[in-house]
Parts: sequence; C-alpha cells; structure tokens
Amino acid sequence: MIVALFEDTDYANLLPLVYAHPVFELKTGMKTLFERIEGYFKGFRKVLFVREYLADYVKTRYECPVNESDVIDEDTLFLNGSLVMDETSYRVISSKVSKSVAAIANGKLLAFRLPERDARELIGKFIGKPWSSSLIKDFSLKKVELTSISTVEYPWDLVSMNQRLLKKDFQDLGLGGIREGYLDPKAVVYGREENLYLGKNSMVESYVVIDVRSGPIYIGEDVEIHSHSRISGPAYIGRETRVYSALIREGTTIGPVCRVGGEVSETIFHGFDNKYHSGYIGHSYLCEWVNIGAGTVVSDLKNTYGTVKVRFGDRKVDTKLMKVGCFIADHSKLSIGTKVYSGKKIGFFSQVHGFVTEDVPSFTIWAKSLGVKPVELLLDSAIETERKVYRRRGVEQTDIDVDLLKSIYRLTVEERRKAGVVKEKFKLY
Repeated sequence: MIVALFEDTDYANLLPLVYAHPVFELKTGMKTLFERIEGYFKGFRKVLFVREYLADYVKTRYECPVNESDVIDEDTLFLNGSLVMDETSYRVISSKVSKSVAAIANGKLLAFRLPERDARELIGKFIGKPWSSSLIKDFSLKKVELTSISTVEYPWDLVSMNQRLLKKDFQDLGLGGIREGYLDPKAVVYGREENLYLGKNSMVESYVVIDVRSGPIYIGEDVEIHSHSRISGPAYIGRETRVYSALIREGTTIGPVCRVGGEVSETIFHGFDNKYHSGYIGHSYLCEWVNIGAGTVVSDLKNTYGTVKVRFGDRKVDTKLMKVGCFIADHSKLSIGTKVYSGKKIGFFSQVHGFVTEDVPSFTIWAKSLGVKPVELLLDSAIETERKVYRRRGVEQTDIDVDLLKSIYRLTVEERRKAGVVKEKFKLY
C-alpha cells in the first residue's frame, strides 16, 4: 500500500506560515507533522501532493515523489497533511479506513483509501491543488465519523499542543539521562537527570540552570548554551543552535541552527532563526530565516485578560485562548524595538518597524505607527537579501529558491493591495 499526504482547502487558515511550506512541514513538539506520520507508517512508500508552486521546492526537501500520479500502482491510503498522528489516530485510521472508506471529523476529510484505478483518477483531477471534501461524492466513498483524531486547524494549535508533544516525543526517543556532550560542573540541573539529553559535541557552560522538574529537555548535537542562561522543560534545542544568556521557559521548541537570547516562552522557532538580543517572545510561531531585532517584544496577553481574536481576511476567529502571541512567516525581519500586539500575523519576507497593531502583508516594509505608509519590498531586494542571509549560514541560494520567492510575490499581490501598500521608495526619516 502507498501512503499519500495531501493538503486540503483549509490550508488558508494557516497562512502566512504555509506560503513557503506544505502544511505537513509545520512543526510542533520535536517533530514536523510529516515526521509524525512517517513514524507510524514506516516501510510504506510515500507520495506527497502539494500546491503546484511548492512542488519543485518540496522535492528538494523530501525523498518522496511529489505531485506524481504515475507512481500510483497499488491501493493508496490518503492522509490529510494537517493530521497530528499519534497512537490513537494510527489505530483508528488503520482499523476503520478500509478500501473506499473516508474518515471525517466535523466535515473535514482526514483520511481515505482508494484502489489504484480510482486513486489515479482522483490525482488527475486534483493534482497541484488543495483538495476538497467534495471528492467524497465523486468516488462514492463511505463516510466514517471520527472524534478522537487531532489536526492543526489554525497557527495557535501548533503552540497549544507543543508542551504535551515535547514530553511525549522525549519519552518516545528513549534517550533520557544520556550525556554525549559537555556539562560544566558549575552548571546546575534541577530535577531528575533522566529528563535531560545532551547531544554530541554540545556544550553547557558554567552558571547555566537546566530545570527538568516540570518536563524534559532535549539538547541536540553541536549546541552551545552560554553562561547565565536558564532553560525550563519541557523544551527542545535543535542542532547547531546557540543560546546566549537566555531565559527559555517551558513549552519552547528551538532549531535547528538558531541564535537565541532574551526571554522566550512557549514558542516554536522552526529553524535558522535569529533572536540574539534582549526582548520577549511568547506563545508564538516563527518560520524559517526570521530575524528579531534587539528589544523586540511580543505581547501574548490582552489587558482585559480576555480571549485573543485573530483576523483572517474579513473575519475574526476567536482562539478561545487567553495567551496568544504572533505568527511570523519566513524571511521576515523585525527591527530594533519592535512591539507586536497579541494575535498578529506578519507575512512572508516583510520588514517591520515600530508598533504592530494589525496584520502585516507579505513583501511589505511596515512602519505605520511611525507615520509612514506601508511600502512594497522590491522583489529583487528580497532575492538579494535571501542570498546574503543564506551564505551567512553556509547555504547556497538556488534557482528553485528564487522561483519560490517569485511565486509567493505573485500570490500576495492582492494581499498588499487590500492593505494599502504602495510602490515607492521607503523613507523612515
């Protein structure tokens, strides 16, 4: 049997985080959604179906066929990429989703299985597009309603489940108590040492506090934790990350290849992010290659202690959560002293100054609180900035990277128009 991952039309609820990522590449706990599915379906051939403009980019990141119908030569189990696969989900899907059966939850298509011929026909209709639940009618699938399966519907879902999954992932790895790196004798570990893993070539300097009383801490390979840092579990510090005199509170995922200082709480740094300096970020999700300037602060609590609402186009969605930070797409840069209000989204490849009291469109230089109109970031400038940033981390920009930037730029034209973004030279002073 083949296992195929697909994106559905609800992917739009996860923008701007998924402009440069398929939904199943988002991360919570120590793993991406893809890695969670892969862990339960080892030995099965996997095929990925994503939005067309992402296909070439995704091919560079996965050893799986992407948007290819000719590889379907047997029965295929289709899984929604927003699934948070765990033992319960795996057991229910394996037992209830037989041939020509679809699993549904609140109208959302989660999984279905088709014989080879029907699978090929379906892919011919939907390849390169987000899939809709309407395909159930097209193939006369028998519906099974499920209630015990978790999915990621909105960005804050990733943050809300992070603490729980960090604990589970650490337990599943079975590496507790193993130290392959160097822990300075003057560093302090509070709690049971079996709740700590320290990877190869990693170093924890003197006067670091590691608190595993409330949850485990995983420190990957080639990590440096500098003096006067405090890390509270559950937490994950990915490979080649540097932690500079930081206060990292519970429920935080960092890495790989991040630079983190200041205070961080219940936040996910997807990878290759920089927050060297003082400031606070809480209950937030940062995609790749985000840079946070010194003194930047993200609010994650309203003065009224009410639930935070997040805007999606013309509608507001109540998160039903009292603590929600911000959601920042890839390559965005927040300048020194930026203040971001709770529940705000910052688009792909934007540059932000001052106070952020509303969502920031993609490819935008934003300084409305400083009395400046939002200005479109030139595409050529974005391409050159990406090239420079990549080289700082030993990564070479490719034609596929450039094509992805161009595609997202075209996709977000209307987003900028609605926000009143103008095409002129940006002048702050």
